[in-house]
Amino acid sequence: MPEGPSIVILKEAAAKFSGQTVREVAGNSRMDIARMVGRRVVSVRSWGKHFLLEFRGFSLRVHMLMFGSYCIDSRKQAPPRLALTFDNGSLVFYASSIRFIETPLDEVYDWRVDVMNPAWDPALARSKLKARPERLACDALLDQDVFAGVGNIIKNEVLFRIGVHPASQVGALPPRALTALIAQARAYSFDFLEWKRRYVLRKHWLIHTRRTCPTCNGTVVKEYLGTTQRRNFFCPRCQPLHTLGAG
Repeated sequence: MPEGPSIVILKEAAAKFSGQTVREVAGNSRMDIARMVGRRVVSVRSWGKHFLLEFRGFSLRVHMLMFGSYCIDSRKQAPPRLALTFDNGSLVFYASSIRFIETPLDEVYDWRVDVMNPAWDPALARSKLKARPERLACDALLDQDVFAGVGNIIKNEVLFRIGVHPASQVGALPPRALTALIAQARAYSFDFLEWKRRYVLRKHWLIHTRRTCPTCNGTVVKEYLGTTQRRNFFCPRCQPLHTLGAG
């Protein structure tokens, strides 16, 4: 599943379509995609893992789910979910969720929870985390209402960076660790963005999919934890578990 930084890269690449008029529409989406023909793109935006094309009166939202992908000015052999043709190129999505948003985007999205948005508000994130102290850190980081754009890779790497076991409860974290979790959710996302742009992201993974801890040379554990049941890679030696009532 593409994470927030990858959607930012898509937004930047698709920025050339801002102000352009949709000339042709195709794809196997069951939506009334023909409504976009002849409509001009007002803006190209993103929120977390959502890619957004804003038109007058409505917007297109694309979520690439687990296996979605896109092409700009090229095509794959696979049938597209949605293909938009402009005078200056094409934008094509595959295996993605397509939907229209009829309400103004500023009324739908809280830009303060998007970790890559200039409006990101760490104080808001802290208040939401404190409201659910029993929640596991691995679940909290994947909550798009708190950390929009954070995905499984970012989650694993952030928890390793700050030395926190993924099954730790948020309310049991020392204040400094909670501050680090919030700060690194954003900081690592921008590191991810830079590495992705240079095609070196995997080289910088410290714990995600690794077998040996780069700090202590211990064995990395892989477990499916929390309500999300996503893969967690962690070092039990370097990432201590914090639980409420422990000790």
